[in-house]
This record gives sequence, C-alpha cells and structure tokens, in this order.
Amino acid sequence: MMNENIKVIVLDIDGTLFDDEKKITPKTKAVLQKAQENGLTVVLASGRPASGLWYIADELEMEKHHGLLCCFNGSQVVDCTTTEELFNSPMSIDMGKRVLNHMKSFDVNPMVYKDAYLYVNDAYAYKVKYESRLGRLKVCEVDDLESYLTWRPNKILTSGDPAYLQENYQLMMAPFKDELNCMFTADFYFEFTAKGIDKARALSIALEKLGYSGDNCIAFGDAQNDLSMIRFAKIGVAMGNATDEVKEAADEITLDNNHDGIAEALIKHIPELEVA
Repeated sequence: MMNENIKVIVLDIDGTLFDDEKKITPKTKAVLQKAQENGLTVVLASGRPASGLWYIADELEMEKHHGLLCCFNGSQVVDCTTTEELFNSPMSIDMGKRVLNHMKSFDVNPMVYKDAYLYVNDAYAYKVKYESRLGRLKVCEVDDLESYLTWRPNKILTSGDPAYLQENYQLMMAPFKDELNCMFTADFYFEFTAKGIDKARALSIALEKLGYSGDNCIAFGDAQNDLSMIRFAKIGVAMGNATDEVKEAADEITLDNNHDGIAEALIKHIPELEVA
C-alpha cells in the first residue's frame, strides 16, 4: 500500500536533485516519475527563477501532473500544468533601489531578474555567466541598476569572493535586516528577498490551495535556504552532502546527491516506488 500521508515531494535543485554534473541520475528520475504516476505532486523549490526550472520540470514531465515551481527561494510559485501563479511576493521598487544603492559601497556584483533577462552592471563580473546559464537567462548590461529598476524584483542577488562576503555580509544587510530576508545561498552568493519570504511560507500558501499542508510533505535539501522547508515538512530529509546546520534540522539524513539520496529515502517511505 502507498504511504497515504505523503502527497507532496519537495526538492531543492543544486546539491540535491542534481548531482555534481548538474544532472538528475537515472534512478532518481525514474522514482520521481513513478511517484507522479501514483498521484504524488512534485515541487521544485529553488533560488532559481522559473526560467531556470522549466527545463527540469519538462525532463520530469511535471506538466502532466500539476507539479509546482517554487522560485526565487519562495518569492513565487507556478503551476506547471496551467502556468498559473499560485503565489507571488516581490519587494517594492523603492526597496529594490535602496538595496542596489547600498551595494555600491561593496565589492559585489548585484543581479536583478525580469522575464528572460538577468540585468547586471558588468556582464563579465564574477558568477554572472554562471547565474545566467543556471537560470537560462540572457544577460543585459546597464550602466546603473538602481536607476534602471522600474519593476518589483522578486530577489536581488549579489555575487562576490567568498572570503569578502563572509567579512562584509553583516554590513551589507544592516540597513535591511528588519525589512528584508537576507541570506547566503552559496558561499559566493548573498541575496535579498521580501520580508517573511522563504520556501516554507510559499509552500504553505500554494499547497493549501491544493488541499495539502506540511503534514503531507517530504522535503529534500542541502543548504541554508532549504532549512525552512526541511522544518515545514512532516519528513525533512538532509542530503548526505548537506551542511551540518541542515543535517541537524532534518528528521533524517539520506545518501548524497551523487548516489540517489532522494530515491533511497522515497523508497524507504514508499516501497512501491522501487524501480528495476
């Protein structure tokens, strides 16, 4: 018998669903497709924009099963089948401009997303190419991001030398710590999103519309921005390669992202998902 309590599988991408070669291993892919065929909903929950998640959803055939994309670390949720926006909470234009103005005092590279574009001050700056490839975005270079911003951004990402960010992130976030969510999403990325935004809040609101709650979820993650959903889910699973903080917060630890950790845990809780 299928585990009747688990209805939703929530997956971080990099370091979780993807192996170190940025691919989904064949076994994990087969288990996730079988899960969907058995009525489970798959959610991709990432810091990426929707444009950087659609091709993964296509590979998993999520459009056939009303899978969800939880984008920008919880600032937006989209239904893969209908493309309906189930949740969206960007920061204000004024707040975005304030962040971009403050970043001028630091040796970092701010990036802002809009539709199919990644807007930057310097197209050759550290990690701009990397981020544009992850998000399947075209890079658009502008002279001054602050004055160019005319839309409500879902997030503002900054890249920088890891040691520099570690030394300066508290000063970077100081004016906004009570008004925005400010966090590392990699040792070379520090980002800003609207206050109260995280993967758990977005999932809670979107899943309620589908008749589900955290009690119906099993969630997989590896990094700081996954903590909220690990705690939100009835079963929070840390990948074997996860940070110590995530492992401590999780209900259990599975194999790493190179050794089918997702498949291993899903089959443990739902033996019917075993594949040949």
